Amino acid sequence: MVEFDPWSPEFVADPYPAYAELRDRGRVHWFEASGQFLVPRYADVAALLRDRRLGRTYLHRFTHEEFGRTPPPPEHEPFHVLNGNGLLDLEAPDHTRIRRLVSKAFTPRTVERLKPVVERLAAELVDGLVADGGGDLLARVAEPLPVAVIAEMLGVPPADRHLLRPWSAAICGMFELNPDDETARRAVTASVEFSAYLKELIAARRAEPGDDLISALIAAHDEDERLSEQEMVSTCVLLLNAGHEATVNTTVNGWWTLFRHPEQLAALRRGDVALSTAVEELLRFDTPLQMFERWVLDDIEIGDVTVPRGSEVALLFGSAHRDPERFPDAERLDLGRADNPHIAFGAGIHYCLGAPLARLELTASFGELLRRAPGMRPAAEPEWQPGYVIRGLKELLVTV
Repeated sequence: MVEFDPWSPEFVADPYPAYAELRDRGRVHWFEASGQFLVPRYADVAALLRDRRLGRTYLHRFTHEEFGRTPPPPEHEPFHVLNGNGLLDLEAPDHTRIRRLVSKAFTPRTVERLKPVVERLAAELVDGLVADGGGDLLARVAEPLPVAVIAEMLGVPPADRHLLRPWSAAICGMFELNPDDETARRAVTASVEFSAYLKELIAARRAEPGDDLISALIAAHDEDERLSEQEMVSTCVLLLNAGHEATVNTTVNGWWTLFRHPEQLAALRRGDVALSTAVEELLRFDTPLQMFERWVLDDIEIGDVTVPRGSEVALLFGSAHRDPERFPDAERLDLGRADNPHIAFGAGIHYCLGAPLARLELTASFGELLRRAPGMRPAAEPEWQPGYVIRGLKELLVTV
């Protein structure tokens, strides 16, 4: 048996054989090391994402003690206040209200207006990479593009943008399984600093509104309902974290996948497959978010297993995307795959609000690299980051 071991570098580098064994062995598995029920099959993952008996939080219905859980240490409070007021970790009615208000500011028109900015930034970044004959694709293109776009949206001045990625990386460390004390300390520090920065920015926009998302969030209202300052801060942090982690890792994971499937890359370069279709397949084939966790608010049945209230389920997106019951020839990269209902952006009420922006950024960066660096190839075998939940490469060195 190939062991499910999310702390093992070998597993992180290639979790897919272990996923296949999990799917073969059953619909749900207790994993003692993290205290979670693992759910590996597509049909179950897709259904549970939409099941209101599960939640991203339980605090709208229970105290920690009522739910059989230990409250987080008081020193972690800045992280939990920041994270707990964001859309991703809220349930109705707060989630419904905040998503409605945020949607008034983060509209399809907002994303469409950003298209020329995204395309210009992607072209500039790729031109720089080509002029230097190559470099680290992550540091030179994949990372700066979405960070710059989110900063542009929020109205973060260019001189401050270097602060965003380190804050985000520190906060996202808490989403890994069983984070240690040092990870928690960094996340709390980043939460305090990022929150203070955004509160100053919000105050400035209240005094002098601009054509940016923070100004739009301040203005968004529904009858007498408005976003509180904390809800605005948490929304902005979530937009940065969710708005670039997936895009960065899909870009580098995707190119590493293409380099290992030269016939598919050649077809893409020839224009035999649509770039938009290819991006969807790259999101499925090596998805950046491998696991999405939910709390069980009421007893549920998965097959012949009762998962009791108070449990946590780990929905294995990476496994679901390789499930042959839903994706024929699931282990094969098929850039022209037409029937591709992947769940890289989630499903149900927590479906990613920024999915259209992520697709715009991915299409722009892949398109520019295909056009301007048609001979791009890897310069070294990359290493994987130690994190499993958000899975990506440390760097991807290329020559052009």
